[in-house]
Parts: sequence; structure tokens; C-alpha cells
Amino acid sequence: MARTVARLPAGSRITDYISLGVIAKTFPVSKIHSVLAATGTASVRQRDLPAHVVVYYVIALALYMQSSYREVLRCLLEGVQWLLDPPATIKVTGKSGISQARTRLGWEPVRQLHDEVVRPIAVRSTRGAWYRHWRLVSLDGSTLDVADEAANDAAFGRPGASRGSSAYPQIRFVSLVENGTHVLFGSQMAGYGTGEITLAKAVLANLRPGMLCLADRQFFGFTLWNQARQTGADLLWRIKKNARLPREKQLPDGSYLSRIYPSEQDRRRQSNGVKVRVIDYCRDGVADAEPIYRLVTTILDHEKAPAAQLAALYHERWEIETALDELKTHLRGARIVLRSKTPDLVRQEFYGLIMAHFAIRGLMHEAALKAGEDPDRLSFLHAVRVIRRKLPRFAAIPPSAAAHLS
Repeated sequence: MARTVARLPAGSRITDYISLGVIAKTFPVSKIHSVLAATGTASVRQRDLPAHVVVYYVIALALYMQSSYREVLRCLLEGVQWLLDPPATIKVTGKSGISQARTRLGWEPVRQLHDEVVRPIAVRSTRGAWYRHWRLVSLDGSTLDVADEAANDAAFGRPGASRGSSAYPQIRFVSLVENGTHVLFGSQMAGYGTGEITLAKAVLANLRPGMLCLADRQFFGFTLWNQARQTGADLLWRIKKNARLPREKQLPDGSYLSRIYPSEQDRRRQSNGVKVRVIDYCRDGVADAEPIYRLVTTILDHEKAPAAQLAALYHERWEIETALDELKTHLRGARIVLRSKTPDLVRQEFYGLIMAHFAIRGLMHEAALKAGEDPDRLSFLHAVRVIRRKLPRFAAIPPSAAAHLS
């Protein structure tokens, strides 16, 4: 059965309903205009797709990964008269016109919008977001398949496989996640050949005092640890169990103080060391648990954060795995490849994907606060489905009717 395209009633404007949409609520048009002006990418003449409309379109693409370019644009803009002179209309252009508009926009303003808006959102009443006075965040990375185009292959590379190489080029990215809300922030992306440690150096600049950052052992190293520590955030990172950490002072809770050094020479001379607190523990009765886990933390006072609590808290780090799964499976769609054909548009699409996830998570956080629930207890997939279903229907609802929405 042929699909009927949703249309706006005669005389309606997208400004009558887009303010109700999750995307425009999270990314106000005033902020988009500001970013476009700052990056010199605002439209200088009337076009079928002005730059600010393209920004919304890039974010909307992530909500409809299985739909064609033109269907996504139609869903967002059909019959609209907005953000241009009132007599003008926005044409639902073809695929080539959409690609040209996205290329004119580029990826830098989309990244800047991401950098200015996407941030932790938990408040003191957000359940699961805090340990004592610390805001819990985690550091991790992942990869995404991109369209199998020569330009993407050259720009990003692809992993090896048992027979040759992978079917698709890949990008690698590293993010921080706010554990309690699953908001991914500070995200940095590059080609597959760029290591997570390299990307993490830029990501960690988004740490702030009052945060407690959790990270797995592959990130630990003196340089990265020191960089993260200098942000003023506290750290709780796993370290290899065979790391040399002599006991300088035993603490009543079973943890102990030690030092890490930038080099073996510094260790021998006992110079330039940084004091850390070490926590060794086991997970008795847990299937597939390792014999021993070792953590290091910047919280040196055991009374402020007892070892047993920190050991239990560390496993909150897996919240970022859930957030990455939301991004890669529920939002993007299993086995769906980022569709952009050129490297710059891949970068643009990536940040659009992160911003769409942020908008959905912001909506879920609001709902959790109103219900007095932990945001973790709400279904991300259900929220995505609701937003996909409701966004076109908002076309017929003016602001005056907002109070009647259930």
C-alpha cells in the first residue's frame, strides 16, 4: 500500500509546531543562527534550503536512518513557510540538492553547535547521576561503519579482517557519558587508524571540578592521567593488575597510597611522582570475574570515599556501553551504515547523530524528573519511536494547543 505523505494544513507555518519538537527545543534557532554567523556559513541569499534549515535536517537524519534523504526532508518541511520571508516557501528538493546544501553547510558549524550545546544535564534530584557530591561520568570509545566510497576509505581507513579487510570504512570516536542521564558529551571523532588515547586527549578537556570520571585500563597512562587530573575533576580508573605501585601508606579501609611516575628513570630517582590511592578487590561469586581488579583514584581521603563504595561504583562505568548501544543500535539501527558519501558529510552526520541522541536523552530526563524515576528505567527505544511518530503530527498543532497534548 502506498504511503501517504503528511502535509500541513493550508496557512500553517513550521514555527507553529517546531517549538514543540524535541530537536528545536534542544537546539533553538537563535543558537543555530549564532553558530552559523560565527563560522561564516549563514546563507547570504535565498535558497531552497537555507543553512539553518539544513542544520535541523542533519539532526533529523539520525531519527530516520532507514528513510531516504528526501523522505526525511519532507517529514520535516513539507508545506512550510518559515525562517525565510513569509511569501517564500521551502522546496522539498531532490537528493542532489540536499547533498549540495549539506556540502555548503560543511561540518564545522555542526560540530561547533554540538560543542556549545551538548553537555551534562543532571540536576541534584536526578537519580543515579551522583556519588555523594560528585557527578558521575565515564570515558570510552567505539567505531561506526561509513559508506563504502573511495573518498571515505582514503580519509578514514578500515579494519583488517580474516580475509583481507572489513566491508566498510570506519570512523573511531571517544566520548564522555554522564552516567545518570546517558548523555554523550565532549565527543571527538577521527579515522579508524587514530587510537582512542589520541582522541581522549581532546575529550578530557571537557572534565570539570565536581566530576568523578571512570575509565577502563586501556586509558591509563601517566600523561593522560595527569592531563585529566589537571582539569580539577576526580578520577577512578582501572589499571593493569601487574602495575608497580608500592605501598607507601596503608589505609584503614584496605586501600593504600602510592605514586605513579612519568618514566622508569623518574621511578628510580623517585622524582616527578604523582600520589594516587590504590584499591585492590575481587568479585567473589561473579561468573567470569577476573581474579583481581585494581583501581587508582585521585580521592586520597578514604573517609570521603571508602574503598568498598568506590569498587562498587567503578562498575557504573558500563553505563557508557548502554549509551553507545543506544546510539549504534536503537538510534542508528542495527547493521545500518552512516549514509554520507564524502568525508566532510560523514563528519557532519556523526555530530548530527550525537545531537539527536542528546535531544532524546534530554526529553527522557525531563520525563524522569516529573515521574520521580531514574532515567535508566525509561526505554530509550520507546522514546525514539514516540519522537519519530509525533514529529510529523505536530504539524497541525499550534502553540495554543500545546496545553492539550497528553
